[in-house]
Amino acid sequence: MFPSFITWDINPDIINSFVTIRWYGLMFAIGFWIGFNIVARMFKREGVPERWLGILLIYVGVATIVGARLGHVFFYQWDYYSAHPWKILATWEGGLASHGGAIGIIIAVILFSIFTTRRNPLWTFDRLTIAIAFVACLIRIGNLMNSEIFGIPTELPWGFKFVRSEEWHRLYYGLACHPTQIYEALTYLALFGLMMWMYWKKNCGERPGLLFGTFLIGTFGSRFLIEFIKNDQVAFEAAMEYNMGQLLSIPFVLLGIFLIVWAFTHKREAIAYPNCFAPEPNDKLKR
Repeated sequence: MFPSFITWDINPDIINSFVTIRWYGLMFAIGFWIGFNIVARMFKREGVPERWLGILLIYVGVATIVGARLGHVFFYQWDYYSAHPWKILATWEGGLASHGGAIGIIIAVILFSIFTTRRNPLWTFDRLTIAIAFVACLIRIGNLMNSEIFGIPTELPWGFKFVRSEEWHRLYYGLACHPTQIYEALTYLALFGLMMWMYWKKNCGERPGLLFGTFLIGTFGSRFLIEFIKNDQVAFEAAMEYNMGQLLSIPFVLLGIFLIVWAFTHKREAIAYPNCFAPEPNDKLKR
């Protein structure tokens, strides 16, 4: 007979000696590296300057960390951080919010579009969010390795007992819980596959906003649904009909619907695909 639950007893540290390397950090780094290369392939395919890649990486990297941290501070624990503002910088103690990271990336892409590409921000959003879907999948695997952000108890045979989690011992000791990290990771992986197919096989990048809208609905629509079986992140959510994660997801889903409607009600914009980076001004001078 198959077991009625899975005992999850994975050490979150890969190496713990004079340096500490954690699975979460490794997943984050791998995601960023693969995501960077995915975007690089798309930029090369469409013949834009290669230097845009490095600039975009800086914008997005800073915006993701700062936005995710401030999102947690303002959306989930403002009472605590308003009384201990110096703790906002203590990111090693945990506390990142994906919705805050999303807002940070949106601001970063708008600035990147104004100062670097001088194109409609939707052009960057449509390409960048394909990579972000893959990064989000790996981050949720990192959460699984940390035995964090899991769900409420379940009797399903794939329920997990997170024996290394203090939260699990305090709230659900002896009970198997939904591995919501896996649910979200699989959803984001499927979304990534769909968006790659849309971009490479259907040239959906020629419809500004279509890929970005698909990402918003797929990411935050699934997040809204999975939150019903996810454990509350902070105490005040227990008194809410819809938790903070669900409330914050609604505007993103509505924006996604608007963008898809916009994409199909406006003329398709043909794109040339030279499959090589555009020469830089200095390169032209050398010739």
